[in-house]
Amino acid sequence: MREREIEEKLRLESQKRGGLAMKFVSPGLVGMPDRIVILPQGKIGFVELKAPGEKPRKIQVRRMEQLRKLGFLVYMLDDKGKIGEILDDIQGTSLSGGSDSIH
Repeated sequence: MREREIEEKLRLESQKRGGLAMKFVSPGLVGMPDRIVILPQGKIGFVELKAPGEKPRKIQVRRMEQLRKLGFLVYMLDDKGKIGEILDDIQGTSLSGGSDSIH
């Protein structure tokens, strides 16, 4: 499975829930997550996508930590089977207890 396939599935599943999974580009600030997921009722999360088994670079880990410290939900996604769990968490319907439990 390639990163692009996981990214497309995230986009489609977000749309099914009435939301968007927009490509996130921040010129001048490297390491930001790939997608910002916006769901109904003002729910927002950031998602860094990787091919299965790939790890984020150090700068990506640092950016994810910065966003978490600001109170945002941030996820690392390398398995399309986790998409529903991540979207549930962003919507606040997950029993997982927050972004730190899904990586």
